Order: sequence, then C-alpha cells, then structure tokens
Amino acid sequence: MIESKKRALIFFLLAFILALVVGFLVFEKVKELNAELGGMTEVYVASGEIPSRAIIQENQLTVMELPNKFVTASHITNKSDLENRVSVVPLSSGDIITKNMIKPVSNLQDVNNRLVSIYRTETIQFDQVVEALDRVDIIVSNEIDGEKETKLFMQDVPVVYAQGTSDNFSGIAVEVSVEEAKNLIHAQNYSEHIRILKANVGKDDVLTDMPENNTEEAEEVAEETEQVTEEEKPQEEPAEEPQEEATEEPQKEQEKSEENTEDTE
Repeated sequence: MIESKKRALIFFLLAFILALVVGFLVFEKVKELNAELGGMTEVYVASGEIPSRAIIQENQLTVMELPNKFVTASHITNKSDLENRVSVVPLSSGDIITKNMIKPVSNLQDVNNRLVSIYRTETIQFDQVVEALDRVDIIVSNEIDGEKETKLFMQDVPVVYAQGTSDNFSGIAVEVSVEEAKNLIHAQNYSEHIRILKANVGKDDVLTDMPENNTEEAEEVAEETEQVTEEEKPQEEPAEEPQEEATEEPQKEQEKSEENTEDTE
C-alpha cells in the first residue's frame, strides 16, 4: 500500500509539473500572438436593424474590439465619421460598418432636383474658383446656321460642392431640376464653349443696405450745401451795392449840371 501511494503521488507531481509547463508554453504563445496582432481597436458595428438610405442614429450603433492587425482604413473607428450619413445597404445587428457602406446625407433643397457635375475641360472654362454654397451663371456659345451666338443659358444656379481648391480646382456640382439637368448635360456634350461665372452671393442684402446709407449721406451733403449757400448769400449782396451807387452818381452829376445851365440862362 505504501509503495502504491508513493507511485500515485509521484504521478500527480509529474502531471502537475507537466501542466505547469504546458500552461507556461500556451501563455507565451498567446503573448507572442498578441504582440503580433498589436493590441485591440474598437470599431463601430450595427446594434440593430438599419434600413438603407436612412440616417444612421447614435442608438443604432455599438462598438466591437478587433485586433489591430485586422483593422483596415475602411473600418470606422471614429463616431464623427457616421454623423449625417446613410447606409447604402440594409444592416443587421452585429454587422461591421465600413466606409464603402455609407454616404453623406443628400443636402438638395428639393427631392425632385438632381446634381449635375461640371468639370473644367477644353470647352468648359471657370472664370474664378468656385466654392460650395456659391451661385454661378452659365454662358453658352454655339454656331447656329453659320451665325455665332452667345447667350445666358442658366442663371443663379446653386453650387452644392466643389472639387478641389485654388490651384487644383477641377469642377463643381450644381443642383437643378430634372428638365434643367437634361438641358445642361446636352449643353456640356454638344456646345462649342461654356463659361461658368461666379455670381454675387448675398447681393440682395447689399442692395437693401445701400439705399439707407446713400440716403443718409445725401441728407448730410444737402445740409452742408444749404449751410454753405446761406453763408455765401450775405457776402454777395454788398458786392452789388457799390455798382448801383456807381451808376447813380453820374446821373446825379448830370442832373446838377443841367440845373446849373438853366440858372445861368
């Protein structure tokens, strides 16, 4: 019995030592794998059903940790990237949201309007760099029956976004109705030359402010001129009196000479 107990004890000790060795090796392997993966990163996933073309709400999102090794540029790690965005595909709970699944919310003024891109080409010229929320006028030149014609094709067209800035400016997208979109695309394809002119933004405000300022300035000028004329009038009247006196003196002398001649006679 004593020898069997010793054997059992030795067996358990060997098993315990082997378990420790295996556990240590597994721990080291996991540690090595974690070092290769580079830690964990939180990415955004859907917490419930998200229909397509609906604005993504904050309560429809949750986070899930992924190893850094498997996180790519398409994964969304910042909540601000999901603000004012819609999903182009329906999402279910647990689906990872990537950047190619979402797009900005359309900011068209009318749901029936369309966006038409106008890029700088040999036939399309921009006179100035245009930015989003600007307005433009479109001038089109064509040759009809041998006669060259230039006309204002569209006026005060709103710009939704611009492609590039300053030196790398390449074009814009404008918001027009469906019928205007058809005509604009036709003009882009077949017109000989198109000029895009930047319209004056906020011109109504400027025009409404100008009359008040001009009125005030005109009143001030009128008051100043009245004061000047009143000051000048007294100076002009005395200048006329010597002339009248000068004309009266010869007449009096002539009358006296006539009287003297009568007395002598």
